[in-house]
Amino acid sequence: MTRWLSKNLIRIYAGLAIFYILLPIFYTITFSFNDADKRNIVWRGFTLDAWLNPCEPIGICEALGNSFKVGLTATFFATILGTMIAFALGRYNFKGRSTTNLLIFLPMATPEVVLGASLLSMFINMGVGSGLMTVIIAHIMFCISFVVVTVKARVASLDPKLEEAARDLYANEWETFRRVTLPLVAPGIAAAALLSFSLSFDDFIITNFNSGTVNTFPEYVWTASLRGVPPQANVIGTVMFVVALAAVFAGQVLGKRKQKK
Repeated sequence: MTRWLSKNLIRIYAGLAIFYILLPIFYTITFSFNDADKRNIVWRGFTLDAWLNPCEPIGICEALGNSFKVGLTATFFATILGTMIAFALGRYNFKGRSTTNLLIFLPMATPEVVLGASLLSMFINMGVGSGLMTVIIAHIMFCISFVVVTVKARVASLDPKLEEAARDLYANEWETFRRVTLPLVAPGIAAAALLSFSLSFDDFIITNFNSGTVNTFPEYVWTASLRGVPPQANVIGTVMFVVALAAVFAGQVLGKRKQKK
């Protein structure tokens, strides 16, 4: 028994750790099939009603739509702006570069409660009413930092000899960027975009400070939890998990195919 434990202890530990991490996901998937009305806490029986009527609770699909609007818009602008900043910091030396690197990390290091309250105070002083636009601005602001860090790591790993070879073959700066640099950095940009969307879609604290009367999906779940989260929220969570898993799986398959080619 001692020998068997010494050989398999790391496997047992890994299995328990993975089970612990995935336990809330298993709970979410299981209780999406629960025959419950509003207080989806105790298992009452198997049913497909929540899957057949995902928008039955008033406001849940509207909140989900707001989360998608905020997430997609914030991801689009944060990815573009963050990628340009990452190239500037990773490729060029200029005055204030070290200070810019430090400032980029501040939104990541600042507690979200402080960040959300500060943004709310700024919007109030500027006379801007809270709503969907203020949430989008806030999400773009904190997503840029994650995009810069992700893309900058990819830019730093590029071999400059590849771009030099392209210029030796009479490619101008734009052709070199479009045909050589951008395809090499594209995986990092895609990863940054997915990370930005995940952070924006899941954010509650900063959104709660700056949303006003607009309701997003995390805010809806928090409000519903005071009475009991409906199974439809578990349905939406399950669908989002499956979509994310499919995206990661598709990325792995495409990566392996490129390596074989």
